[in-house]
Amino acid sequence: MSRAQSPLPVAQTDVLIVGAGPTGLALASALAGRGVKTLVIDRQAEGANTSRAAVVHARTLEVLEPIGVSARLVALGLQASRFTIRDRDRILVPIEFDGLPSRYPYTLMVSQAVTEAVLLQRATELGVTVRRPCSLLSFSQDAGGVDAVLSDGTQVRATYMVGADGMHSLVRHQAGIGFEGGAYGESFVLADVRLEANQAVPQREVILFFSPAGMVVLAPLPDGVHRIVATVDDAPEHPDAEYVQALLDARGPQATRAVVRDVIWGSRFRVHHRIAQTYRHGRVLLAGDAAHVHSPAGGQGMNVGIQDALALADALLPALQGDDRPLEVYGAQRRPVAQQVVSLADRLTRMATAPRALRGLRNVLLSVLARLPNFRRTLAWRLSGLVYR
Repeated sequence: MSRAQSPLPVAQTDVLIVGAGPTGLALASALAGRGVKTLVIDRQAEGANTSRAAVVHARTLEVLEPIGVSARLVALGLQASRFTIRDRDRILVPIEFDGLPSRYPYTLMVSQAVTEAVLLQRATELGVTVRRPCSLLSFSQDAGGVDAVLSDGTQVRATYMVGADGMHSLVRHQAGIGFEGGAYGESFVLADVRLEANQAVPQREVILFFSPAGMVVLAPLPDGVHRIVATVDDAPEHPDAEYVQALLDARGPQATRAVVRDVIWGSRFRVHHRIAQTYRHGRVLLAGDAAHVHSPAGGQGMNVGIQDALALADALLPALQGDDRPLEVYGAQRRPVAQQVVSLADRLTRMATAPRALRGLRNVLLSVLARLPNFRRTLAWRLSGLVYR
């Protein structure tokens, strides 16, 4: 037989995970910690060194405890106990997290790059193999498993395969799973900046500013960095300090100006709101952004993906022993959660970008609702993820 006709070498594994982001790494750690042979592949040569996600909520820290990373993340992050919605200097809705019935009564502010690094370190400690750069080329499945062809010239035989490969998931596409929804008309600016020290910006509070010019989120990160997210009609590819300053001047605090000293990193992106039609196709499953994407309002995306991962790990354990009914339960439970998160993020985004003529009415309505303790409590539970316990 000629070299060109030689069969591909075959590697055996229990679970093949496509995507080494937070969702894939959390799933790999949860499985490896319970004795499941797991292989992770990722097309990137290294983990992301810049990131969009910067929030780890209380429920996410709770579900990460069993794999031993919550304490590590807390040590590296900044604890923000308050989230407010403001119209410039006027507080419309104050949300307090410090009364939540959790060991983590706060929003942990930490970049996704740090979260990924901590999860990768833990996965490696547990014996997970992460192969990169390595892409999925194609796969087929039968009653006993999945055969995947990889870009490094190997073939993997896995009992189950999980697509944790993001919004443009090749796993989802090749499995023929629909991805229903749409995209917002506006683009988003994202930047990590250093601000001049002043009283304009609380140091342990995430603020969503509404203004006639649009919305801007101002969130603290460790080491004196602040994350800026804003909706604009046509964002620049690399926003500079002058551009971010103009956004804050037009939309942020007014009585005391927030002054941008420098931009550490900036980018632009378009936001979709989509949910996969199903989370399972035979022995192929979806989790994280491969299954759902939405607006960054509320900081839910990475959190829902990590929670998917831990729920899927619990379902895969009995499935690997021959009982796949929990895999159906996984999709039946997690897809409605994604629908609720997409709905919440969509409402926050549409409120923030409401037409100019409706903004006064919006502010009055929010101010009235914010006087109701149950309204504030419900928002705190939903944003923190505790409502999904």
